[in-house]
Amino acid sequence: MAVITLAGKEFEVDEDGFLRDPAGWNELIAKAMGEEEGIKELTEEHWKVIRFLREYYLKFGVAPMIRKLTKETGLPLKHIYELFPTGPAKGACKLAGLPKPTGCI
Repeated sequence: MAVITLAGKEFEVDEDGFLRDPAGWNELIAKAMGEEEGIKELTEEHWKVIRFLREYYLKFGVAPMIRKLTKETGLPLKHIYELFPTGPAKGACKLAGLPKPTGCI
């Protein structure tokens, strides 16, 4: 089990760097993970995606399908890839503190 230090705290992560405990997430963690992913600044559009992912996950226990993400945020998939270059699953879900999605987000 790997441990990383973000925003001055240690967190257990899986082999792909996803938090093992989504409850330990906060916005400082998202910013630190964003920097590690090459995102210098999280814009309001980043936060719109991150917040939607977290709310959906906390309500349903899974990450939403990509179609739901684009519909609810109003952001086209192409733009989500511009915001999160590693994609909605690896990039956005990771920054949102969700476990690594098993299906197709």
